[in-house]
Amino acid sequence: MRLFAAVLPPDDVTAALAAEVAALRMLPGADGLRWTGRPGWHLTLAFYGEVDDDLVPDLSARLERAAHRTASFTLALRGGGQFGHGRALWAGAEGDVATLRLLADRAESAARKAGVPMGEHRRYKPHLTVARSREAFDARPYVEALDHFTSPAWTVTDLALVRSCLPTSGVPGEQPRYETVARNPLGASG
Repeated sequence: MRLFAAVLPPDDVTAALAAEVAALRMLPGADGLRWTGRPGWHLTLAFYGEVDDDLVPDLSARLERAAHRTASFTLALRGGGQFGHGRALWAGAEGDVATLRLLADRAESAARKAGVPMGEHRRYKPHLTVARSREAFDARPYVEALDHFTSPAWTVTDLALVRSCLPTSGVPGEQPRYETVARNPLGASG
């Protein structure tokens, strides 16, 4: 199954971001972007891709230990940026980003130790993708608008293992479905 580890923002945070995204969608050219939806909003910690069913129990156990070794911490969504030469627009994070990075490193390490092929390690960049494009686009107006955005702060209390089900209908704009497989409490919260 296709899996990733993530932090899932609470409803008040996604509601604030949804209001900001509604304003972004009014900007010129916004109709040419594929906007992500609130049900799929998350901060990916480690993307695992297709994971052999035999590896999932060990991966799950290792993620549980990684969560237990990490104290809860405070985050907010703040600002934004772009990846992929203007192909992805995202909201950033502020707060205890150092602990978020530590949790991301532990989520990646858990996968490597469970035998999940992870490829090359890259420095973790906290982000929540709000729009994508098949072609490069000028993201500056969107990034400038996001510069003024800050969500309510929240305390991150768990690490989620999420299954990603890619669209199969062929309908343009169809979003992936996300299913939370497990939520592991962080050490100071459980």
